Amino acid sequence: MHDEPRANSGRAPDVFVPGGWVPMREHREGEAVDFAIVGTGAGGGTLACRLAEAGFSIVAFDAGAYWRPLEDFASDERHQSKLYWNDDRIVEGANPLKLGANNSGKAVGGSTVHYAMVALRFRPEWFKSRSILGYGADWPIDWREMWTYYDEVEQALAISGPVTYPWGPKRPRYPRRAHPLNAPATLLARGAEALGIAWSEAPIATLSSPRGKAHPCVYRGMCTIGCSTNAKQSVLNTWLPRALSAGAEIRDLAMVGRIETDDHGLVTGVHYHREGMWHFQKARNVVVAGYAIETPRLLLNSSTPRFPEGLANSSGLVGRNLMVQLNQAVWGQVEQEVRFYKAPPSLALTEHWNYEDRDKDYHGGWCYMSQGPLPVGWAQTLAGGRRLWGQALVDEMNRANHSVGLKMVGEVLPSPDNHVTLADEVDNYGLRIPRIGFSYGDNERAMLAHALPFMEKALQAADAREIWWEEEDTCHLNGTARMGDDPATSVVNADCRSWDIPNLWICDGSVFPTVGGVNPSLTIQAIACRTADRISALGRRGEL
Repeated sequence: MHDEPRANSGRAPDVFVPGGWVPMREHREGEAVDFAIVGTGAGGGTLACRLAEAGFSIVAFDAGAYWRPLEDFASDERHQSKLYWNDDRIVEGANPLKLGANNSGKAVGGSTVHYAMVALRFRPEWFKSRSILGYGADWPIDWREMWTYYDEVEQALAISGPVTYPWGPKRPRYPRRAHPLNAPATLLARGAEALGIAWSEAPIATLSSPRGKAHPCVYRGMCTIGCSTNAKQSVLNTWLPRALSAGAEIRDLAMVGRIETDDHGLVTGVHYHREGMWHFQKARNVVVAGYAIETPRLLLNSSTPRFPEGLANSSGLVGRNLMVQLNQAVWGQVEQEVRFYKAPPSLALTEHWNYEDRDKDYHGGWCYMSQGPLPVGWAQTLAGGRRLWGQALVDEMNRANHSVGLKMVGEVLPSPDNHVTLADEVDNYGLRIPRIGFSYGDNERAMLAHALPFMEKALQAADAREIWWEEEDTCHLNGTARMGDDPATSVVNADCRSWDIPNLWICDGSVFPTVGGVNPSLTIQAIACRTADRISALGRRGEL
């Protein structure tokens, strides 16, 4: 097992693609590639694949290591913290964010390497939430077009899900059968039925049947620290092998610090730090896909006299409208043995309050899911949420096999006051670190006032007792480089192309105008597929 990350330098590393291990292609720095892509997560990794398959030359950069799960991952929560982005950041505001494992990754494949794999589509009305539902902002994309790309991503990830899904427009059957319910999922179903609301097996990106050389999930429950069996279908082992087969290059342990522009205001490449020194990669186009904090950080750190407020920022919205999602939970004890750490953490869910707008005194939606924390994470939850320590914590941990929980994913509304800016402090690369300000609004507080008591009722209906609320948690990161139809009120257009610099693109969760009440990874990948098709069309017309 390799405990320390190592750069794939000196020679092109062997990489696994369908059919076996092959050398990775290397591009020379003096050779301009068609696209330099900063980030290899749900946005950048997916886009790298689709553009490489369309015939473009690609170099994709990631600040993290290119791990091989079968060799490099351990069933150890602390060991696997190497997957998280834990670099210095300054947080502030009335509700400062907790950053790291719950919302960002530092590895090739991004946070999909340790995500919980829940693969949900946006409610169609959310793409026009301002026009139809009266809040937030409209997306410049039609939901019917997105439905086509959702189909593509679900096939690429071999999503395991129910035969029919209770909410939203009719859709094709999921590629793989749903996983059997574990005890926490069974309790969610019991509570939902007692309250008269629908529930479903969760569509998740882990195999329920073999796929090539990949075995199906064996229900070890280590999903959120990096699957060591490759049953998890992340960007790392789905889109990126295809990208490499098509000739793309991945440079790991490569921290991009600045995007270069020329006298005409076009980008010409990226400066990146690797193996102790700075390098420059020429590129005809640059895509920023660093997610909702590192994307604005890079754009702001790339300011020039021509672009004094940072790149792509004529609207002043780079770094504004940062959105997370509410991730509060209710926990309790049941008589039966649950062992909630067995199997993927969220095997059942309900989207009732994503699709039901009555009986709400707030905008937006939320769903809730069964939960399965691992031991260290559960101890941290008890210490932080119930202030348990010493013998009291030990006693509660001894009851963990009878604990059960429900956790929400709730929509946070866009607010320009929630932001990412640059601090005066610098990191070990000499780059100014991000300063992140976040506070709940009245809408978020109203949603929590509804959601937590409702989830408590659902646990009570499943015969849980000693119920308590975990009230301070968030997940995911979106916004800060909004897409739209108007350059005065958005950073990129519907194709993720900068209004200000035509050969600069942004393709990750930062382009979301709103976040909805579902996990964002499926939508980010769908946007990346759409963006690749739009770029390919521009290339065929000679308009790149």
